[in-house]
Amino acid sequence: MSSRRGVGLSAFQNRSALSTQFASHGASLRSNHASSLQNQLSVFQSLLHNFAIQHGDTIKSDPTFRAEFARMCNAIGVDPLAGSNVKGKSGSKGKGSWWAQTLGGDVNDFYFELAVRVVELCRATRGENGGLIGVEECREMVGKGKGIGGGMDISDDDVLRAVKSLDPLGSGFSVVTVGSRQMIRSIPKELNTDQSTVLEAIQVLGYVTCSMLEDNLGWNNARSETVIQDLLADSLVWVDAQSPEKEYWSPSYMGLDDL
Repeated sequence: MSSRRGVGLSAFQNRSALSTQFASHGASLRSNHASSLQNQLSVFQSLLHNFAIQHGDTIKSDPTFRAEFARMCNAIGVDPLAGSNVKGKSGSKGKGSWWAQTLGGDVNDFYFELAVRVVELCRATRGENGGLIGVEECREMVGKGKGIGGGMDISDDDVLRAVKSLDPLGSGFSVVTVGSRQMIRSIPKELNTDQSTVLEAIQVLGYVTCSMLEDNLGWNNARSETVIQDLLADSLVWVDAQSPEKEYWSPSYMGLDDL
């Protein structure tokens, strides 16, 4: 018979105890790490609050500075517009957004006033652009106060945040990317792949023709005509029938901001 002894029950008990110790130590490390990160975040938020108060006038008046400050807020998990118009259980409004609590209502009201102007502009130009307007174009027109009132000194970032502030209302306003451009869509209809491709192609010269689509994309005439007619029906392109071949232009290239 072999003189070797098998592994006893105590060996299994020791291994189990060791695993328990490792698990407990790991949980302790995770807890300490989370606590340390939370403390650091609290310090950052406190410093950010003090910075906002110290430079409040600049944040309100300088669109570039305001955009960089908002990005700094987002980097540490502070949404400047969060909590706006939130009602408590009693039915009364809460303290408002972080902007309002830190800098007073001026900046908070600024974004909602801007959102109203963006909505008015999108509705006023929907017949010309089919409910799809470039963020830069929107900024320029609102900045000039076209048909809306006095101008506003704003940046593209301000426009994007104003549109975002409309999300809780379920307004149907959203920002989409077409090629290299960010555009505000004020109608719930989604663009299909072919429509997006044509709108992206238009950005090169400001217009396309069916033969251009066929030569560069390899589409047949029926496909080109179909997508163009869909875009025309939605007023997303305008037709110039005076050329030898019909040209389909983006409204943003036709000087609509001067109307």
